[in-house]
Amino acid sequence: MDKRWRIGAVSYLNTRPLLLGIEQESFLSSIDLVKSYPTNIAQDLLSGKIDIGLVPVAILPQLSNPHIVSKYVIGANGAVASVALFSEVPIDQIKSIYLDYQSRTSVKLLKILLAQYWKVEVNFLVATERYIDQISGTTAGVIIGDRALENLSKFPFVYDLGLAWKQHTGLPFVFAAWVANQPIPSAFMAAFEAANGYGLAHLDEVIDLIPAQEQVYDLHKYYTENVSYIYDEEMKQGLAAFLNFIKS
Repeated sequence: MDKRWRIGAVSYLNTRPLLLGIEQESFLSSIDLVKSYPTNIAQDLLSGKIDIGLVPVAILPQLSNPHIVSKYVIGANGAVASVALFSEVPIDQIKSIYLDYQSRTSVKLLKILLAQYWKVEVNFLVATERYIDQISGTTAGVIIGDRALENLSKFPFVYDLGLAWKQHTGLPFVFAAWVANQPIPSAFMAAFEAANGYGLAHLDEVIDLIPAQEQVYDLHKYYTENVSYIYDEEMKQGLAAFLNFIKS
């Protein structure tokens, strides 16, 4: 592990189990870690500012030589809770939707579901920093991450995109994966995989370290029932289906 690898990760609650081991001094001392929201990490990987990023999978077609380097992902096999369409009216009455600027994957997923699953046409609005305050009447909005968890009880209609994808395709969905723009040596990846897996094996420790004011949702349920972290064969099929949809 002579090279100091540059790692980019999303700074949401759903990544805390993966980051617990990565942020242990024994591993952190060998890398440079950057944390931001998904679109920023994606741009850093595209521009070469980082070597490995936990990035929205929608950017995979934009990379010249992408490698999904880890068995750990951010996915869901049903309701994910933290990626949803929020509205004051039923989906067939929605006229406009604000698109969350923090994740390209969620936006593309929404457009697939609107066209193929819900079969409704809407106007898309560019979201600004405080767009959530503008969700009212027939104007809905996609919210992801921690802000989605905070808003689950604030709107009468919440359409979980992970659940809708499962109902539409019968497959799980991969929202983000550890992606590199070059092959990564096996010695480093062995240590990286062990670091990723540490928090998943110590979820009580992960949850205990999260301040009470950030625990706006049952985090044990979130980490064990909503978010799926293992990139298995079924997850690979779900990702392949999504990438096929966005290419067409």
